[in-house]
Amino acid sequence: MPARCVAGPRDRHDVVTIVETDLLFDGERWLRGHGFAMQGGVILGTGMPSELQERFPDHELEDWGDVAVLPGTIDAHAHSFQVLLRGYGDDMTFANWRDRVLYPFSERLDRDAIRAGAMLDFAELLKAGVTTVADFFYLHDGSNVNDLAVVDAAHELGIRLVHARAMYDWTGAPKRYQESPDQAVRNFRELDDVLRGDRLVFPQPAPHSLHAASPDMLRAGAELSAELAVPFHIHVAEYAQERESILAGTGLSPVRYLDSLEALTERTILVHCVWTDDDDLALIAERGARIVHNPGANAFLGDGIAPFRQMLERRIPTCLGTDGGCTNSRQSVFDDMRTAALLQKASFADASAIGALDVLIAGTARAGEVLGLPIGRIASDHAADLVVLDLDALSLQPRATADQQVVYSMQPDAIARVIVGGEVVVEDGRLLRSDEAEIVARANEATAGWTRSDP
Repeated sequence: MPARCVAGPRDRHDVVTIVETDLLFDGERWLRGHGFAMQGGVILGTGMPSELQERFPDHELEDWGDVAVLPGTIDAHAHSFQVLLRGYGDDMTFANWRDRVLYPFSERLDRDAIRAGAMLDFAELLKAGVTTVADFFYLHDGSNVNDLAVVDAAHELGIRLVHARAMYDWTGAPKRYQESPDQAVRNFRELDDVLRGDRLVFPQPAPHSLHAASPDMLRAGAELSAELAVPFHIHVAEYAQERESILAGTGLSPVRYLDSLEALTERTILVHCVWTDDDDLALIAERGARIVHNPGANAFLGDGIAPFRQMLERRIPTCLGTDGGCTNSRQSVFDDMRTAALLQKASFADASAIGALDVLIAGTARAGEVLGLPIGRIASDHAADLVVLDLDALSLQPRATADQQVVYSMQPDAIARVIVGGEVVVEDGRLLRSDEAEIVARANEATAGWTRSDP
């Protein structure tokens, strides 16, 4: 699948920045005393500082001091508007959360509220070191007006956005979610036309799930994906009842049913896959599909623990997602790295079941691979999306083991700087492109008068 561009053509007058760091994670391994060069929002290369100075002799070396530099983390599955529902559905089963919180509360959100939710969610993600988010969005109201409100929020804050435009035709959901397959395809094409050439926002089709997207809708999403050479996203096997329902209706597991519709391919991004067995995983690997693991949300809703270790053992490209802000509460991929590792250790009763490096790769380089974008690595021709950590932070001590503590003990105050496309967007915990107080005010305005006893 060809990678999409994440930066415009570099001008020969663009400044080349050469950086020396104490500790560098390039997306695959930790390196000490290494550096990197970037220009026009793109990484030119990595190496020892002396090598980079020889390669770029007309540019001075910047010593960033006692820091570790990592690729920006990538949240490969989220629902930005849901952050406004945070706290209203806590401690509920999946079905109760959906029917008593998600559906009725989402009906209250107009375009301004949707934008306010996206601003709040994206701001929280950026401050947590997320530089790209895949927002699985379905409050369409029959057009792209609301979608563009989310896009506008991403542009204002400077976060990279995969806009997974949902395709939803189940009549049990609110009408504002619903489109016919023809409407969904037409609206996706229009959105794709509007965003063509955008270096920050990338639309991808997203048939919602096997219960909320009809076979015709699923096929339409798969056909769009093939035609445009982009991935498509779909929730699969998230909770036990879903698997039981698909088995009862078709005689097939959710994964095998999706395959029967010719919608399980190397372009398919399967979100969740909690209720999958060895045969399902073997088929996913055979078809070359990818998975987004959402450990925090799956635990929060009591949906179970996905077979993450088995996914990695079968070499299925598997990355991490936070899911919606009201099904996880914390919007941090670093947090989900830790959760992913701990859940596997506990479920296998084996501390070696998953290592820190496994989840760090899942939250960076592997996510770029899954989403089909040149992100998640500090490597040539990849986006200069970076997280800079203060190695003097208490939670990264002792410094000799900082590479482990990034996953297991790091607190948010260790995040010194967040960079997207070469631009600093967060500095010392402060958003640089938007007023945090204004974001908070808009979010509270959008939810004014709500109580936990509603609806």
